[in-house]
Amino acid sequence: MSTASRALIPLSIFIVLAALLFYGLQLDPRKVPSPLVDKPAPAFALQALKNANQTLTQDILQGKMSLVNVWASWCPSCRQEHDELMQIARDNDIQIIGFNWKDTRQQALQMLQQFGDPYTIILFDPDNQAGINWGIYGAPETFVVDAQGIIRHKRIGPIDRAVWNNEIQPIIEQYRNK
Repeated sequence: MSTASRALIPLSIFIVLAALLFYGLQLDPRKVPSPLVDKPAPAFALQALKNANQTLTQDILQGKMSLVNVWASWCPSCRQEHDELMQIARDNDIQIIGFNWKDTRQQALQMLQQFGDPYTIILFDPDNQAGINWGIYGAPETFVVDAQGIIRHKRIGPIDRAVWNNEIQPIIEQYRNK
């Protein structure tokens, strides 16, 4: 193999890696497809955040459209979306289920006391016991779950007014009467 040919090998590898990097930088990390969409919500049995003696299961997802909002007190983006969740809870007929994830009970309750509580009920998953089955890898994440307990959408990142109006509310309306 000649010297010129050997020089082309690292150059070729560099070009391929640069092309992959360029392609990857154009992808939106919030558009990661979830294998759970259009499937029943994963089973769980978790303590309620406000009552350690109460065990909550996937049965709470039956009978009413739900937003399952993954949050934690240590998450700045969760605080960012909190006011919007309060507004959604006031203005909409939808069950908002909190999924407190990788947090401490004390800090989570303190955040709710300080900023308000938009949730109908809150699951407590400090050790990612159920979160792993839901495919949760960050907070905030929000799932739209229909009245039959089927996940219809997953949103990665905070919810603001535009996300609510343009992304989540249309999905809720689409599945509300089915």
